[in-house]
Amino acid sequence: MGFKCGIVGLPNVGKSTLFNALTETQAAQAANYPFCTIEPNVGQVAVPDPRLYQIAEIAGSAKIIETQLAFVDIAGLVKGASQGEGLGNQFLGNIREVDAIVHVLRCFEDDDIQHVSNKIDPISDAEVVETELLLADLESLEKRFLGLEKKARGGDKEAKIAISVLGQSLELLREGKPARLTEPKDEEEQRVFDQSQLITAKPVLYVCNVDEGDAAAGNALSAAVFEKAAAEGAEAVNVSAAIESELIGMDAEERSEYLAELGLEESGLARVIRAGYQLLNLQTFFTAGPKEARAWTVHKGAKAPEAAGEIHTDFERGFIKAETIAFDDFVSLGGETAARDAGKLRQEGKDYVAQDGDIMNFKFNV
Repeated sequence: MGFKCGIVGLPNVGKSTLFNALTETQAAQAANYPFCTIEPNVGQVAVPDPRLYQIAEIAGSAKIIETQLAFVDIAGLVKGASQGEGLGNQFLGNIREVDAIVHVLRCFEDDDIQHVSNKIDPISDAEVVETELLLADLESLEKRFLGLEKKARGGDKEAKIAISVLGQSLELLREGKPARLTEPKDEEEQRVFDQSQLITAKPVLYVCNVDEGDAAAGNALSAAVFEKAAAEGAEAVNVSAAIESELIGMDAEERSEYLAELGLEESGLARVIRAGYQLLNLQTFFTAGPKEARAWTVHKGAKAPEAAGEIHTDFERGFIKAETIAFDDFVSLGGETAARDAGKLRQEGKDYVAQDGDIMNFKFNV
């Protein structure tokens, strides 16, 4: 499953610095002036999950493969972007292609780093970007509705469904509210809404870029962002891009010691991933054997055949059953053989809903 987060925000809030730190690359040019990121940069990062290492040790796996998360560093948006200001619609198009929006907000003071509006106000910054995304969605949807109404008059069933659900989205946008507040009434409307590619329908994670000293507890600026996120049903995390940059190149022991000195238990990347998983309603299942132990990502509620399809489409197409062991049973009993002997290895069919932490082995025939 592709899990792609688009990093957005005003210029000079720390987007590219955060991207570089998260992906441990210097693919994005971090420069102290607007629009230094002219093309979107994509970085793949491994999703840290200590359970995978426990499974690999017990299974005697020769190789460990973590599931991947993609971050897309998208250039800074400015007021008027929906009308082409700054680098405009080029970037709005890039945002449409991601699964979630990681909205970086500057929550630190530094006279040496220019702010596009010459003041530090993360709530105002957020509103500037959100307004441009709303306007872009509004323009796009109003144009789309002209064609939908014509098709609906001709009896097109799909167009009628789209008008019903997207009409609700259109009213929300006209009221200055994001399309994510749309409430589809059935599965068909949900499908059409999910395919709408409306930017404001995407879930949002606010990343408060704070000073090193505020990374553990945050500050007054980040607290205001957390309140905003809670009111919107969004997620928020505190991250110090400066700390994440320092972690690059450190081994595991050095990282642990450095984070402990700062009162942190984990890196900003781990917090961003956990918040992102929660935001997108994702979970992890595992496969394990002598050759490799591997983590896979599916949506919560996914049934066994869909989980199998993450490995290969043939697994889903020819699905017969899934041999499944809960993570706690696998660890406490010491592996597959002991779990089987203890009656903890289950034979699950097509209707089984995969659970977070399941160790699964699929049987299929094509």
